[in-house]
Amino acid sequence: MSARRDGRAGEAEGCPFHARGMSRRGLIGGLAAAGTTAIGVAAAATAHAEAPSDAPSGSPAAASSYPFEGVHQQGVVTPKQSHAAFVAFDVTATGHGELVGLLRTITRETRILTAGGTPPSEGLLGTDVDDGVLGATPPADGLTVTASVGASLFDHRFGLAARRPRHLRRMDEFPNDALDRAACDGDLLLQICADHSDAVVHALRQLTRATRGQMQVRWRMSGWSSPPRPSGSSRNLLGYKDGTANPDVTDTDLMDQLVWTRGGQDGEPGWVDGGSYHVVRVIRMFVEFWDRVSVREQNNIFGRDKVTGAPLTGTHELDTPDFTADPTQDVILSNAHIRLANPRTPGTEDQRILRRSFNYDLGTDANGDLDMGHLFVAFNQDLDRQFVTIQRRLADEPLVDYVSPVGGGYFFALPGVRDSSDWLGRGLLA
Repeated sequence: MSARRDGRAGEAEGCPFHARGMSRRGLIGGLAAAGTTAIGVAAAATAHAEAPSDAPSGSPAAASSYPFEGVHQQGVVTPKQSHAAFVAFDVTATGHGELVGLLRTITRETRILTAGGTPPSEGLLGTDVDDGVLGATPPADGLTVTASVGASLFDHRFGLAARRPRHLRRMDEFPNDALDRAACDGDLLLQICADHSDAVVHALRQLTRATRGQMQVRWRMSGWSSPPRPSGSSRNLLGYKDGTANPDVTDTDLMDQLVWTRGGQDGEPGWVDGGSYHVVRVIRMFVEFWDRVSVREQNNIFGRDKVTGAPLTGTHELDTPDFTADPTQDVILSNAHIRLANPRTPGTEDQRILRRSFNYDLGTDANGDLDMGHLFVAFNQDLDRQFVTIQRRLADEPLVDYVSPVGGGYFFALPGVRDSSDWLGRGLLA
């Protein structure tokens, strides 16, 4: 019997802590608490639903810059870049007018940053309006900035309670979560992605400089995505390809079904048309424990081959798991991650999500353990129908012995900026 199935994960792998009367789950609980403290207000985390990130097929080619104006914001169906920052803010602006000013400023700065080129100058006697990190003529570098609002923005301060997206709320705490609420949620989230880390830092500094006094950082996490090794989807820090089953972002009808919200539908306010529910979860991965587990056991936990990314019923990464050919669930186990996350039944087709996840590495925690993991990012049309439903199916899956959500939040990605006179959040605030 495997260590996982007899409920004593780690014992069969020679985990020394059992000799001291401590279970793996008990130890992990302690590590999660320590890790959360180490992360402080710089964290957030999880939902390990299989599906979406940078799909090896059905994705548009990467570009050096992306149009700022459109029905939808950048950074959702845009090809995933190599580097990212997720920064949640508490809005300190007071009153409706100042909030409008804040979002107009974010719009103006984002328009400039994502286009690249020589920044405006105030002359020799003025303060430089650019930090110089990218040189005299900052490149666009594939930069996208996605602005999303949190449930707390719809409290009494701005008179927006009646305009809150129907499903938007404080992030749920699921079984096996170890959330630090100081590193969760926020009034406003900026997802900043680019081809290089200095472009991400540059954009963050420019945006925070322009909005100083109007919002304050609540938590921040930086992430990166590995190149395909050797091909296909990038890998997470457990060594598995991530996002293989992402829906095709070039299929506009499918995106309308799974990603973009529609104003007036299912009780949604009219202004949400073209937006999307934006989930960010920081999942700490206990990689030292994971690395002691046999590859066969790891494959059974995921239901995929670690090397190829193929489902255990197939041979190639993009092969569809054939659950009907495995009626006894002996090949892909009944509690395998891919079977729970995406059962691939007619009734679960509209539950799929678009993932855009990254890895993170915070060094070591107070106990000297590696502090790294997964920045789970997902976009979906209906938070409850999709993300929450998937997450509930994953409760107590075998993978929870090796991961621990520690922060994050639910947000709503604002509709896009339609033209040069438009600004982020205008439908909400105008």
